[in-house]
Amino acid sequence: MRWLLGIIGSGAVLLAQPVATGSRLELFIDPYLIDRFEEGARLRLHHPVRREIVMVHDAPWEGRGGGYHTVFRDGDLYRMYYHAWNMPEVTGKPGRLTIAYAESRDGIHWTKPELGLVEYNGSRRNNIVLGEINGKEPHDLAPFRDPNPEATPEARYKAVGFGYEPRGLYAFQSPDGLRWKLIKPTPVMTDGYFDTQNIAFWDPTIRRYRAYIRDFGENRMRGIRTAVSDDFVNWSKPEWLVYPGAPVEQLYTNQVLPYYRAPHILIGFPARYVDRGWTESTRLLPEQAEREERAKKSPRYGSAVTDGLLMSSRDGLRFHRWDEAFLRPGLKTRHNWSYGDNYIAWHVVETEPTTDDEPRELSLYATESYFTGDSSRLRRYTLRIDGFASVFAPLGGGMVVTKPLVFEGNRLVVNFSTSAGGSLRVALEDAGGTPVPGFTLHDCPEIFGDALERTVTWKNGADVSRLAGKPVRMRLALKDADVFSFRFAK
Repeated sequence: MRWLLGIIGSGAVLLAQPVATGSRLELFIDPYLIDRFEEGARLRLHHPVRREIVMVHDAPWEGRGGGYHTVFRDGDLYRMYYHAWNMPEVTGKPGRLTIAYAESRDGIHWTKPELGLVEYNGSRRNNIVLGEINGKEPHDLAPFRDPNPEATPEARYKAVGFGYEPRGLYAFQSPDGLRWKLIKPTPVMTDGYFDTQNIAFWDPTIRRYRAYIRDFGENRMRGIRTAVSDDFVNWSKPEWLVYPGAPVEQLYTNQVLPYYRAPHILIGFPARYVDRGWTESTRLLPEQAEREERAKKSPRYGSAVTDGLLMSSRDGLRFHRWDEAFLRPGLKTRHNWSYGDNYIAWHVVETEPTTDDEPRELSLYATESYFTGDSSRLRRYTLRIDGFASVFAPLGGGMVVTKPLVFEGNRLVVNFSTSAGGSLRVALEDAGGTPVPGFTLHDCPEIFGDALERTVTWKNGADVSRLAGKPVRMRLALKDADVFSFRFAK
């Protein structure tokens, strides 16, 4: 960490180097901006709210193995891509893996258009966009619309996908998101195992492409590596992600992407893979007969389970990963406690609410019914905007003190929530922790309510422009309250 020399009283002290936040949105998704918690304050993880089934993979070319979903908003259209697969090695039914497409106008009601692009069992009346890579079936494809200003019209959409002939990660391009072709006939990356949803995207913060891939580390532990590229074809040697302070976990997918409201923060939803073998609890999971039958093909098909985690990063390599599950399987049903369930799609999208006059919200999508029956399905979940995690204190109260921040703007806006009896107050202090006159906790009336954007006011108003460009700390006094994000607005 970098430091400044400060003077307090008669002594010299070292102060943390200020974080330049400018007027950008900042999330309390990790400890990055926090200097310390006092009393009962802490970071806490929030969890998606279970909503409706939005997609059932029941077409003849789909099946119980549908997964590895990609979802993004493209203008007025929401696009979805996924691998359509009936798992013939488990079901005993013939079929091949393909990449299929769906679309929506609201992110809730989805259709599978007849595209007429790829033949399946003698017909092109399907929603398949990719049927092979160099003559072999594809494994995965994770498309995105490329915001790189140098992207050509024929490469406006890009994707990576794992292929077998020869084995490696291939790069694709498309002018319309539907008609895909290889950028080069050979893999752009071969250093990795790749047998999950591999992703790549343009990172506007570093102005380069990033890739996140699947590999196996020591003791065959499933994990994630990352690489960067200037042209989407030539990639650096992949490096293992680092999770300071987090336990060793087997991570199946990664789902990393810059958060659309704060692109300097990369957010991922890796699937955690756990296999305890055939314990008493394993034998109480749903569909025991089917589970034991699947285990004859591979023991893990019967005993392994998966859930969804949350992680974030400011540099793309070191991630703060929450230990507790972001998305639990939930109450036992035949749809949610198998390996392959609870894989969160890549990535979140903003959607309209379905009830009352609530504000827009985040929609996430996760798999269920993997291995179950003849079809898998996709369920929607929701979060408040920026609502992944928060700084929080119970009614007994607590304080959060940030590191020194250098901002631009003339007012402070917070995304917060309190109970009816809870409250939030905000003070601004200099880098050494001395309250700034006019911006003390005493000067800030109690704030209560629940809003995505609330301007903080003090007795003399909301204008903080005289502090812009100077290192200041925020002191948040919380009582039964959460603060999810903030920004200094211009």
